[in-house]
Amino acid sequence: MSQLKVTQVKSTIGEKPAARETMRSLGLKRIGHVVIKEDRPEIRGMIKAIIHLISFEEVK
Repeated sequence: MSQLKVTQVKSTIGEKPAARETMRSLGLKRIGHVVIKEDRPEIRGMIKAIIHLISFEEVK
């Protein structure tokens, strides 16, 4: 199964609490932090909700 490399590129300061919780659910804590997640529909939905705060790419 493929994986996604998710990187936080913007701060959550000033964001709504739901966006902050989504960042925490993905395991992102600070700008520049990178996590590797399985490519599942739940993770894709989280990424879509906070796409303005992160960057992501597929890894094998």
